Amino acid sequence: MAVPKNRTSAARRDKRRASNIKMSAPGLSVCPQCHEPKLAHRVCGNCGFYRGKEVVATEE
Repeated sequence: MAVPKNRTSAARRDKRRASNIKMSAPGLSVCPQCHEPKLAHRVCGNCGFYRGKEVVATEE
């Protein structure tokens, strides 16, 4: 089993972990049918439309 020969410094450790901090929230767009916020390139959870067509039937 591999065992580290030297201790990893805090700077080196934190440099490795820094990429996770740069993540941002996904961008929301407005549904053209119901004008609710939704994730881009996905079916609207409120009305079930995607690119002007009803993809998922919703109960109203």
